[in-house]
Amino acid sequence: MEATPHTHSLDRIAALRTAFERGVLRDPAVRAKHLLRLAGALHRHEDAVLEAMRADMGKPVMEAYIAEVGVLGEELRNAAHEVARWAAPRPVPTPLKLQVSSSTVHPCPLGVVLVVAPWNYPLLLVLGPLAAALAAGNCAVLKPSEDAPRTAMLVERLVREAGLQELVHVVQGAGREVLPPLLDAVRFDHVFFTGSAAVGARIAAQCAPKLVPVTLELGGKSPAIVDRSAHLPGAVRRIAWSKFFNAGQTCVSADHVLVHADRYDAFLQAFRAEVERMFGADPQRSPHLARIVNDRRWQVLRGHLDHGTVHLGGGHDRSARYIAPTVLTDVPLDSPPMREEIFGPLLPVLPWRDRDELAALTARNPEPLSAYLFARDAGLERWFTQELPFGGGCINDTMVHFGNAHLPFGGVGRSGLGRYHGRAGFDRFSNLKGVMHSNDRLDPGVRYAPYRPWQLKVLRRLFR
Repeated sequence: MEATPHTHSLDRIAALRTAFERGVLRDPAVRAKHLLRLAGALHRHEDAVLEAMRADMGKPVMEAYIAEVGVLGEELRNAAHEVARWAAPRPVPTPLKLQVSSSTVHPCPLGVVLVVAPWNYPLLLVLGPLAAALAAGNCAVLKPSEDAPRTAMLVERLVREAGLQELVHVVQGAGREVLPPLLDAVRFDHVFFTGSAAVGARIAAQCAPKLVPVTLELGGKSPAIVDRSAHLPGAVRRIAWSKFFNAGQTCVSADHVLVHADRYDAFLQAFRAEVERMFGADPQRSPHLARIVNDRRWQVLRGHLDHGTVHLGGGHDRSARYIAPTVLTDVPLDSPPMREEIFGPLLPVLPWRDRDELAALTARNPEPLSAYLFARDAGLERWFTQELPFGGGCINDTMVHFGNAHLPFGGVGRSGLGRYHGRAGFDRFSNLKGVMHSNDRLDPGVRYAPYRPWQLKVLRRLFR
């Protein structure tokens, strides 16, 4: 029998539509109030949120606070503070040929939107997009990940504690069972998905017949490039932090490292020392290393260990879903660790000798979500920022661009579609309606028939 959405969910979504049409979020001040209520609920239940993520995937409290609670609280408060300015009409110039008129962009909400979140950051990646959706004046349906079940239930609790039941509905359950029938039954005004490219493609295909716009926050093999001019200790520390934060289960973590051949041996030696400094001689005993989310992902990562040479780490324990912080060398370029997004604590390290070889290596996995360059070479920085296609990134750091609400975040090409964070997120969930207001008394008349030669002469001058 074909699955159908639960009647309760369809009734609740219909109620969201009614609430939106009544204009419950028309006033930006009301939107700000709701955003602050959600920030307050998050603050009150901070300990419960941290414990839920610890239980779901062994996420260290420090990592959960930095990347989820802290960033999300800041996002909510920033949106509440800025929403009146973002929502105000935006005057834009009007060309001479269209005078006498004024032109304005009016941000208008879309309606009822769907946010589908992954398991790796199960709070931030569902409530972060919600912050943008609410700021823009939309009601929302949230689908948290079933692979982080305790956090998913806390998402529902936070929505309830913030008094958002009239504006937000949380749908629980397995995504493969819940989403296809829900997308069949409901025409959302926008679908925001974070996750794998394969699932994102299926969601986009299902939305296409109804002309539902989508934002796809996907992933890819994000490289960290280390030039011979790099400050090596800083590069090693920041790449190690990126790769082993959340046990590498981060879409913007350094997937692999491309190190200039002159610094290759020194990099490997320094990296070994840094991993021991971070996690001790036996990382499995460290409280600072998260675990792999489930057995299926653990088996994929265990299979990657069979490709190349294990230079560092390689330990694993299936019963504990543990994979040691690992460095792989001599990894074949056509092997799974160099073709698939790793999404775990395994780091292939490859040497490069000149710019052409570096360009060829990056071209094998084009259009990553993020990229990182460690260098003190202005020419290489220009190549990195202007010629290398990627969604966003850092020079001499990793991952921290995600935490800046003033930077738009998203992928390019196969790593995603659309940007959010801060005003970019507000605009993503808005209809930016362009309106021209013309003087109803002054009318030059040059555009009207019957057309005469002088009219064409005037128009040619105006369009130049």
